[in-house]
Amino acid sequence: MDEGVVTLAEPSPSPSPSPSSSTAPALVLSNSGKRIDFTSGKKKKYVKQVTGRHNDTELHLAAQKGDLMAVKQILDDINSQMLSTTGEEDDFDMEVAEIRASVVNEVNELGETALYSAADKGHIDVVKELLKYSNKETLTKKTRSMFDPLHIAASQGHHGIVQVLLDHDPTLSKTIGPSNATPLITAASRGHEAVVNELLSKDCSLLEISRSNGKNALHLAARQGHVAIVKALLEKDSQLARRTDKKGQTALHMAVKGVNREVVKLLLDADAAIVMLPDKFGNTALHVATRKKRAEIVNELLRLPDTNVNALTRDHKTALDIAENLPLSEESSEIKECLCRYGAVRANELNQPRDELRNTVTQIKKDVHIQLEQTKRTNKNVHGIAKELRKLHREGINNATNSVTVVAVLFATVAFAAIFTVPGGDNNDGMAVVVSSASFKIFFIFNAIALFTSLAVVVVQITLVRGENRREESLRVEVPIYREATTSLFSQIGEVQLLW
Repeated sequence: MDEGVVTLAEPSPSPSPSPSSSTAPALVLSNSGKRIDFTSGKKKKYVKQVTGRHNDTELHLAAQKGDLMAVKQILDDINSQMLSTTGEEDDFDMEVAEIRASVVNEVNELGETALYSAADKGHIDVVKELLKYSNKETLTKKTRSMFDPLHIAASQGHHGIVQVLLDHDPTLSKTIGPSNATPLITAASRGHEAVVNELLSKDCSLLEISRSNGKNALHLAARQGHVAIVKALLEKDSQLARRTDKKGQTALHMAVKGVNREVVKLLLDADAAIVMLPDKFGNTALHVATRKKRAEIVNELLRLPDTNVNALTRDHKTALDIAENLPLSEESSEIKECLCRYGAVRANELNQPRDELRNTVTQIKKDVHIQLEQTKRTNKNVHGIAKELRKLHREGINNATNSVTVVAVLFATVAFAAIFTVPGGDNNDGMAVVVSSASFKIFFIFNAIALFTSLAVVVVQITLVRGENRREESLRVEVPIYREATTSLFSQIGEVQLLW
């Protein structure tokens, strides 16, 4: 069937269908095959088939052209095209309203309604007319490109249509389009100041909504250099300048990629400290501006006292390193001169003192390690010498012990023998000759002392001095015992010699 052709089934000359008819006529709204069936048998058949570029209906074509009269005619003709045999006017009006809503809500192959087409083309009068017959579904229905009537109007900068739609339903401002973009984000990126202000006047919370990549309306407006929109957004919320996307980029990172110096000034006036905020790769605004060869913006950033001209990126590069890797051009030369004027250096020059300090610390650690190793070896040698000294000491003690033991045994033997062989002999009855003399008594006493002392020394040598497990304690005990035993022995020797 040709484009724009309408087929209307005329009533047959035969009598009207009786209430007992088993099949009711149908109204076909478009060639999409959508139908509204009336089972009451009281309606006559109405067939309407239109084929446009994208299977558009007549209403689509009229809305796209902005033909208000045609739109009204199509919607009004539903009354005349609907033939009713009922006398109930209320039922008839309800059926007509239902059909009109279905016609207005009908989509073409692109998923576009007639309201969407009118909003896209900027035909505000057609939009107003279609809103009379539109429901919530018509207002929020998205096309294959994920736009709805408000979003496409905001994208195209049709302020009047945006205003009309928001007045009709203010909640439409939070509709979401491709990549989670709101109408505010789309309008800001396109530079439609009036639309942005209209949306913000209806709902300031739109500023908090970001795209799926984390970029908000300020990011996109700053990137495109829309001064008025950036100013309007910052007036609503100056902290918006600190918001970052998923790459850690602020609106300033986006602004320095562009060429509008005024946008950069606005952002820095809102918060000068953002000049040193790095993205997730460590790039500050100065690094980005240098890489993009924005000489004027680089100069603007360097004027700020907060700017660190030698800040390092994650891959350890300064702005001067980046500038020197740029292709030779007038802009790159100007940027290098500007950076050097503000004290910029290369990363390897910047890290030279740090490397020297690191080398010094490494050398100190190495020297300390060598000293510790030498000390360890010295301690090992000293331990060996001490071990040898202890061994010699033990041997000396053992020799002295053996000597003292031999002497003690000798004295004990002599003293024991003197008990039975007393000086001066004895009588026939075995009594000592000098038993009654004082000198014999003294001899006997000292002899007994010598005997028991010598035996005590022998016992000490065997039980205490010879103990290997208590050699340290033995050393402390041996010396005084040796001294006493030796003194006692020599005393006894002197006494015996005197008596004899």
